[in-house]
Amino acid sequence: MSEPSTDLPVVVIGAGPSGLAAAAHLQSRHVPVVVLESGPGPGSAVSEWGHVRLFSPWSELVDPVAEQLLSGAGWTAPDPSSFPTGAEWVSRYLQPLADALGDVVRRGTTVTAVTRQSRDRLVSSGRDEAPFTVHVRTPAGDEHVVARAVIDASGTWGGPNPLGGDGVAAIGEVDAADRISHHIPDLRDASTRQRYAGRHVVVAGTGASAKSALIGLTALAKEEAGTRVTWLVRRASVGEAFAGSGQDELPERGALGQRAQAAVESGPVATLHGFRTARVDRADDDRLTLTSFDGQIVSDVDEVVVLTGFRPDLQMLSEIRLDLDPVLQAPRQLAPLIDPNEHSCGTVYPHGAAELAQPETGFYLVGMKSYGRATSFLALTGFEQTRSVAAAIAGDHEAAARVELTLPDTGVCGGAGLFDDESAQGGGCCDAPAAPELISLGVPSDLLRGAPQ
Repeated sequence: MSEPSTDLPVVVIGAGPSGLAAAAHLQSRHVPVVVLESGPGPGSAVSEWGHVRLFSPWSELVDPVAEQLLSGAGWTAPDPSSFPTGAEWVSRYLQPLADALGDVVRRGTTVTAVTRQSRDRLVSSGRDEAPFTVHVRTPAGDEHVVARAVIDASGTWGGPNPLGGDGVAAIGEVDAADRISHHIPDLRDASTRQRYAGRHVVVAGTGASAKSALIGLTALAKEEAGTRVTWLVRRASVGEAFAGSGQDELPERGALGQRAQAAVESGPVATLHGFRTARVDRADDDRLTLTSFDGQIVSDVDEVVVLTGFRPDLQMLSEIRLDLDPVLQAPRQLAPLIDPNEHSCGTVYPHGAAELAQPETGFYLVGMKSYGRATSFLALTGFEQTRSVAAAIAGDHEAAARVELTLPDTGVCGGAGLFDDESAQGGGCCDAPAAPELISLGVPSDLLRGAPQ
């Protein structure tokens, strides 16, 4: 069976940590590559949570082959034991890496569809031999990019889970979108601080992002009179949401649980259990009322911060033949290895091209998007995925199959399959706070150190 010409480039969708790592690995193997990034620069999604400090140290946030490329360009590696913010990850690693890769990184280029050239999803004849056509939208207009293979590293940042407790937007949620945020508030920003100061703020979610928001908002309440917080917990109890450092090999994340517990117990926080939002109503005074499926009500709400995880956007892949797990929306071969019912970050079996491949020969999902709705993703996983996939595309099948990776044990994952467990919606061990392509996030360093915000 023949394949598309090797003279054609491999298209990588997304210039985040996994996408740029994929490009570095392909370049190291002399495989032509084009990286398509919808944002204004590399790591655009990461930049949107730039104020948040990662749980993982620099030693786990730099791809080895990317480091070799950077070192050749005179790059100075950060202290491997320190923990960067998202903004620092971009400025000190992702931006220099994009610069080192050169003009293969195309910014402001949004992928709208991936297809097989001259074939829709139904056509099988000659399908594997046909190149891919990647449809893109640029400031200059729409165009096609022809590729021998496609690596989708676009992440899940653009697909936050809704407030609605049954997986879709609650009644009235869309109409109240101006009062609902899916990001950890940066309360050091004056305009953001003004938005929440002296208000009744609802926080939905139990993952790292929600805990970070609770810490920040309770600190704000001590400085700004009238600020109060209602915490919506979908499960029947808080459970292991406050798991401490003794159960987590990522110390910063373990400490976050205990800090959040102290904040909730000492701050003006009302906690409602079993609250799965059914509807959002807007009163004449512009305040919101949230009602759960079991009849619980939260009224006089000014702002809602929804931090319940993310899901992959598969619309642009509607003409690509995919084989995804029906629950996680991850590659079917990968799903059992990352199922949050069974695995924490540290118990995810090493995996690569074999588990990420799709029925569409030459197409791969990598990075956070490869995990679908699972929450146990770490940057180290993405780097190993891209190494294996690049080897497979280059024809080095021995290297592609040689997947080795040791991940830190989190100790805080729960079973997502339980009705009162929210880990599948972002309450699991490594949920991306409000970022595709990321590691579990913590809180700004000043809060971690106990300093006033």
